[in-house]
Amino acid sequence: MTAFSPVAQGFSLGLGLIVAIGAQNAFVLRQGLRREHVGSVVLLCAIADALLITAGVFGLAKALGEFVWLAKGMALAGAIFLAIYGWRAISRARAPGELIVDQTGSSLSRGAALSQAAAFTLLNPHVYLDTMLLVGTAGAQQPPALQPWFAFGACAASFIWFGALGFGARLLAPIFARPAAWQVLDAMIGIIMWVLAVLLLRHALAVA
Repeated sequence: MTAFSPVAQGFSLGLGLIVAIGAQNAFVLRQGLRREHVGSVVLLCAIADALLITAGVFGLAKALGEFVWLAKGMALAGAIFLAIYGWRAISRARAPGELIVDQTGSSLSRGAALSQAAAFTLLNPHVYLDTMLLVGTAGAQQPPALQPWFAFGACAASFIWFGALGFGARLLAPIFARPAAWQVLDAMIGIIMWVLAVLLLRHALAVA
């Protein structure tokens, strides 16, 4: 996977997987709009992602390094998954949704806000598929010296995205309420996922 830098690969894959409409993003945006415990919520979501990404990349790298056939199989599976994910993103672009944020209800204490953020993050089974398995598989295919840079790029995507959602909520909310914005975003994500799928497929075929 050498078409572009491992930092860019990790960043684009990480960003593509977390920007889809979901409860976690809606909650972070809600807290940003209400200006309630924004920093704490952003840090919790980003750090949780970073820990899962790091565990996935380096845990799988060690396992796959011992079994070449497993590395090839997971690279092929990852390429297929990315291709499907890209197709789904393109499909969403043709029938866009919108990010609806519920701003009603009473204020949350810091503990309650962090508890809800943790639940939205860690009780979603897709987070483990995306961060530990998919990002981990892609990162593990990198040469050992470049794996930290790939993980750094993927982790940076989480910090930047959640930071932008939380602290830029008042600017981003009107944009994300427009389906056209999600059309453009999903189309870009679809293309990026397909490019990464091709790179991962090329790596899988090159594995001896």
